[in-house]
Amino acid sequence: MLLLIGVFLSLSLGRYSNDPIKVLNVLLSKLGMNVPVDPAMVGIVFNVRLPRVLASVMIGAMLSLSGAVYQSVFRNPLVSPDLLGVSSGAAVGASAAILLGAGLATRQIFAFAGGILAVLVTSLVPRLLRNRSNMMLVLSGIIVGGFLSSVLAIMKFVAEEQTQLASIVYWQLGSLASILGNELFAILPVFLVCSTLLLLLSWRINILSFGDLEARTLGVNLRQVRTIVIICASLLTASAVSISGTIGWVGLVIPHLSRLIAGSDNTRSMPVTLLIGAIFMLMIDTLARTVSTVEVPLSILTGFVGAPLYALLLYKQRTRLE
Repeated sequence: MLLLIGVFLSLSLGRYSNDPIKVLNVLLSKLGMNVPVDPAMVGIVFNVRLPRVLASVMIGAMLSLSGAVYQSVFRNPLVSPDLLGVSSGAAVGASAAILLGAGLATRQIFAFAGGILAVLVTSLVPRLLRNRSNMMLVLSGIIVGGFLSSVLAIMKFVAEEQTQLASIVYWQLGSLASILGNELFAILPVFLVCSTLLLLLSWRINILSFGDLEARTLGVNLRQVRTIVIICASLLTASAVSISGTIGWVGLVIPHLSRLIAGSDNTRSMPVTLLIGAIFMLMIDTLARTVSTVEVPLSILTGFVGAPLYALLLYKQRTRLE
């Protein structure tokens, strides 16, 4: 109910009009009811606001769910969705497209491909070293992420200052200003398939969080389940980052808040994480386009909201942490 109310309020807020009655009439007219409708409002709701609202809901759910999965699999509450270098790879891919002068669609394809390639390289390093432990995978992600950050710095150094560099920096701050329906249809299959798989495997993720020895004792195919879970979480992160840019704090903070509400059992906390993440990102994007005459990048707002919220959650869990 909170999500539906949030969607309606977000559709009602904007620079053109802040009248919920006009939006309600537009929605009712689409259901076949005979109500007075502002023609301009129809275009604004369905062509501008609705794609953006749906994108914010999906991206919040994807980043939050992937963060919850990573924290459970790696048994580390400080893990975020970009652990395996997804965000760094996506940033390098998007920056490469900007330097080549490519359009928005190509930029998103490059970002998705860069994020997936980074995860593949991160997964390859433990195989080459013949050590497939969780710790080695985390260290591999740090190595790949650090290397890609250097590559991104080089791209910024050679970029044209007034156009290309500004585009790269703005993309890294995160925005949904240019979202259209095509982008939603592009990531919708990944969202539906990967989210469903992760929710269905939530009880196995519970077992993975016990540790490798306990999981093997309970008869879980450790390598297979871990591979499927990490691939799904990485695909969710890469898909979200490819259309929105880098957005911090969401995948780190929301899983903690969900566990505080629903407990540590992933079969209960993961669906809650999905919903709270969607609501949180919807709220952040609505603020981004209404709090000022100039649109505020999403990562700025998620930092302002996420950091104090994370500190509050740590304060509430201080006895458990001790």
